[in-house]
Amino acid sequence: MFLLDRSDRLLVQCRAAGKYHSAGLWSNTCCGHPRPDERPDVAASRRLAAELGLVVAPDDLVAAGTVTYEVADPASGLVEREYDHLFVGRATNEPHPDPAEVAEVAGLSLGELSAITMDPSGCTAWFPIVLRAAMPALLPVARA
Repeated sequence: MFLLDRSDRLLVQCRAAGKYHSAGLWSNTCCGHPRPDERPDVAASRRLAAELGLVVAPDDLVAAGTVTYEVADPASGLVEREYDHLFVGRATNEPHPDPAEVAEVAGLSLGELSAITMDPSGCTAWFPIVLRAAMPALLPVARA
C-alpha cells in the first residue's frame, strides 16, 4: 500500500528492529497478506489499521495493478517471491504505528523518495520495484 498524507507526502515506514525480514529498513506505507478468501482491498485496509492505526476503507483504496518479483534480503538471506496487489490512497488520520511492526513513519515528497530507493542498504529490496509499479496510480492521487 502507498498512502499520501494531507500534504501529498508519501507515508513510508521503517520496519521494526524485531522483524525477521528486512528489519530496520525503509519501505512503502504498509505490506500484508490476505487471509483465505479475503479480498485484497479488505486485507490492505486491515493491515493499514493493524500496523499503522490508519483508518482507510477498502472503497477508498485505488487499485494500482499487480507486480511479481523475486528479490533477496542480503541481511537475512531470505528470498521474497511475491505476487502483490498494489493500492494507493490518502491517509485521513495521523499514523499510530504498532512498535512491533514499525519503528518510525516519515512523510516524503515524491521527489525525496529517490534518495531512499537509490541506496539499497537503506530500504527493503522490494520497495523500488513496487514504488515504480505504483507510481502511475499514485501521481493522480497526489494531484487530487
